[in-house]
Amino acid sequence: MLGLTPGFTVTGDGIVIGVDEAGRGPLAGPVVAAAVVLGQAIPAGVDDSKRLSAKRRAVLDTAIRKSCCWAVAVVEPDEIDRLNIFIATMEAMTRAVASLTAAMAAPVCEVLIDGNMTPAGRCTGWGWPARAIVGGDGIEPAISAASIIAKEWRDRLMLEAAAAHPHYGWERNKGYGTAEHMAALRIHGATPLHRRSFAPVAQLPLL
Repeated sequence: MLGLTPGFTVTGDGIVIGVDEAGRGPLAGPVVAAAVVLGQAIPAGVDDSKRLSAKRRAVLDTAIRKSCCWAVAVVEPDEIDRLNIFIATMEAMTRAVASLTAAMAAPVCEVLIDGNMTPAGRCTGWGWPARAIVGGDGIEPAISAASIIAKEWRDRLMLEAAAAHPHYGWERNKGYGTAEHMAALRIHGATPLHRRSFAPVAQLPLL
């Protein structure tokens, strides 16, 4: 999914892209990455999505997607199982940046990524200068914006999934391995949205 701000202009040496992901740790659901190029007016209060209330995060998500250029990429559980979660996360970031750069058709100055590693050298599709920033979602506004979009996007997907698979409490736990979720797994087993390579799911026959 992609959003481009009308009239967006590129200045200087090119665009700076902020990238973050949501959903690396859950037992169910996809991993989602967002890539964002900030507009001239950065929405007030942009911060690490984990520091924001759900209400505030939803407001900022709408504001960011209206005022910035952004792209989202989703890697589903079957691909997570095939690649492993780390490479799947790197792949989601690569796809998000590729979508955004192709649509903007602008030179890339730098891609700023939350964490201590980038997809450079890990994903064949990665081809941009990248810099990893530990805690970047709390200090770099472009990464903060990406963290908000990724989190909100994934949460909406998990709410839809909860309606189709109501036993697991995904509307509350978003696929994380809470006591409620684990109890439902033992009773009802795994769904197609569960990550079979994750130990709590893989070990279900042993429980």
